[in-house]
Amino acid sequence: MSEALLVVVIVTALAFDFTNGFHDTANAVATTISTRAMAPRLAVIFSALLNFAGAFISLRVATTIAKGIVASNVTSTPVVFAALIGAIVWNLATWRLALPSSSSHALIGGLVGAAWAAHGVAAVNGSGIWGKVILPAIFSPLIAFVVAWSSIMCAYAIVGRRRPGTVSRGFRLGQVISSGLLSLSHGTNDGQKTMGVITLALVAHGSLSPQHFTVPTWVIVAAATAMGLGTYAGGWRIIRTTGMRIIKMDPSQGFAAQSAGAAAILAVSHFGFPISTTHAINGGVIGAGAAKRLSAVRWGVAGNILVAWMLTLPAAGAAACLVWLLTQGLGGGPEASLIVFVIALVALAAFTARIRARQPELATG
Repeated sequence: MSEALLVVVIVTALAFDFTNGFHDTANAVATTISTRAMAPRLAVIFSALLNFAGAFISLRVATTIAKGIVASNVTSTPVVFAALIGAIVWNLATWRLALPSSSSHALIGGLVGAAWAAHGVAAVNGSGIWGKVILPAIFSPLIAFVVAWSSIMCAYAIVGRRRPGTVSRGFRLGQVISSGLLSLSHGTNDGQKTMGVITLALVAHGSLSPQHFTVPTWVIVAAATAMGLGTYAGGWRIIRTTGMRIIKMDPSQGFAAQSAGAAAILAVSHFGFPISTTHAINGGVIGAGAAKRLSAVRWGVAGNILVAWMLTLPAAGAAACLVWLLTQGLGGGPEASLIVFVIALVALAAFTARIRARQPELATG
């Protein structure tokens, strides 16, 4: 039965990775689509391929997730399962509300909530959360804001007197490049989080040593594939929010926002910080809009996004805690997690059917 539960946890982790892909697609392609630098479907395919490739670049973030957030020696497969369900619930809730929240923080919040419910506060690495999650969450959007703001100011000073049509075509070409870089960096950072969770489950199951382990190759391939497929599915609701509702974006702003976001993500990924790509790109979008004029930013929309960011860690943690308590109420064994898994599948099928019946398609062109 423990082997069956491990399989369920791995499948659930890949399902989370899929939701991460379609939830965070907007991070890479929203600005490209809104300025018509690329057609929507082509932009999503382009992003999906580079998300897949990015997952193979580094494994430092995966190691942080597997070892730096909760104590791996007290983590069990039911705890990892509860964490993943909690993260998926928050991803789907914010996607339904068209809010670009952080899938990364949903996963980390789920791990913290499930571990806390199962083993108490001692199971949570407080210094790791503060140093590798909270501080990067505060500074990454600020850095992207400043970089995007500075880039726009420089761009306006350099090309401000040139013909608008020529300038726009140049920046649209630049957006294709910056969108690719952002997709690659998203795969590098976000793809590794699922790798880390699966590795954590393998350690909890006893398949890997908690002292000396490496992320197996099949885990890298599976996580990269799930991320790429999720990206291809497209998160059209959030694409509208990031690309069209925060600011009315021109190609120069789109290029600056994407470049700033990609630079911030790649920099912190090098040090193994599980940064939120959502925070980075939206910070860049707001910075690019504010550089033109402060009133260009729809601050009400930006405020709603900020509230979602602040709620992500505690909300995903609370959801994971409830899932853990539910499994304990059903007996606490592997069978309880399997029952919850079946319930989650039925609920997901009903949710998907309802959304498909009501969600309008984004016009392609």
